[in-house]
Amino acid sequence: MKELPDDIRAVEATLFAAEEPMTEREIVDYVGEGVDVASALQVLAEQYAGRGINLVERGKRWHFQTAADMAHILRRERDEVRKLSRAAVETLAIIAYHEPVSRAEIEAIRGVQISKGTLDVLMEAGWVRPAGRREVPGRPLIYATTATFLQHFGLSSRRDLPGIDDLKAAGLLDPIDAAMEQLELETQRDED
Repeated sequence: MKELPDDIRAVEATLFAAEEPMTEREIVDYVGEGVDVASALQVLAEQYAGRGINLVERGKRWHFQTAADMAHILRRERDEVRKLSRAAVETLAIIAYHEPVSRAEIEAIRGVQISKGTLDVLMEAGWVRPAGRREVPGRPLIYATTATFLQHFGLSSRRDLPGIDDLKAAGLLDPIDAAMEQLELETQRDED
């Protein structure tokens, strides 16, 4: 394999040393204005195609990543899958859809008290954080979701959370809730 020109090697070195994916503009800031970064990226992407690592673009940001078919080789530890309790899932959903929300508000929506451990588990996972205090008597602590929550669930923002119709279509709503809703609709029709 012949040696690459210095401009291309500079782009390669910059991406290799980067802690996070970089935009073309960020790369230019490192290698200088005189370098044709777009062309260098294409040359490098072609050269790394089919190898153990690939140069890829995701969301207009470039980075090296392990080839998908080789990723299993590097896995030495398995992430422990920890299933959340129903209370934790309900609490997380309430916080995500109603944030910022206090413990009392969570309990009012759920209809039952929550244990402190439930919030602790969600904070330990990095999905929920204290978001200050409500400006009401007693100044209760309020909770909100984190960027880690969005990242873990593949959301750009809270606006990407599924709506009620999406949840119904996916079959994620409790069948009893759906049956009760259907009964209410039938009752309304009968009254009309």
